[in-house]
Parts: sequence; structure tokens; C-alpha cells
Amino acid sequence: MLIGELARRSGTSVRLLRYYERVGLLGSQRRSNGYREYGADAEQTVRKIRMLLDAGLPTRTIRHIIDCANPDGSLTACPGVLDLLRARLSELDRQAADLASTRSVLASTIDALSPRHAPA
Repeated sequence: MLIGELARRSGTSVRLLRYYERVGLLGSQRRSNGYREYGADAEQTVRKIRMLLDAGLPTRTIRHIIDCANPDGSLTACPGVLDLLRARLSELDRQAADLASTRSVLASTIDALSPRHAPA
């Protein structure tokens, strides 16, 4: 199928499909006229990619675990999958701690700048 049909079937933009191909998540063959042609499994692959992205995984991680994804987006225990997921969880925990710290500073700043009593 051509890229436009894959985009329509998967509900994904042509631009994103090209991006997925560029980062190694999706493969295609080139016709003699230069058009991309995707295999019968491409629609399911795009759905897996979308589900894994929705789960918060970056494309660099998805590239390594896409073959372990089931049609519903769940993962099977392929070698290395748990290590990648644990690393992503640690990264998210660090980001959450940084965000909580930033939030605390901002809340303290707002509190310090806010009048204690409204003028009468």
C-alpha cells in the first residue's frame, strides 16, 4: 500500500509515517517511480508504535522493542526489554523529581510575593 493509504488506514499523518521510517521504526520498499510501498503488516506496526508512544516510550526505545510488541501494544519479555523499560522509568522518576523541585521553588516565590493580608 502507498503512504497515503497507510496514513488513512492508521489515522496517522504522512509526515509522521515518514518520520517513523527515518528513525527506523517502519520499513518500506521503493517502487521504480520512487513511491514508498508498505507491506501488509505496516498498518499494525504503526498502531503498535502509536500505543508505545502513548505509553510514554521514546522512539529510540521503541526501535529496540517494537518486535516484542503485541498487536494490542502490550510487550512480551524479549531479551533486554525489561532493562530498557527500567531505564525509562528511572529517567521519568528523575524528571518528576526535577519538576517537583521546580514547582516547590515557584510556589515559594509566589508565596513570598503574595500579600499576607488583603488591604482593607
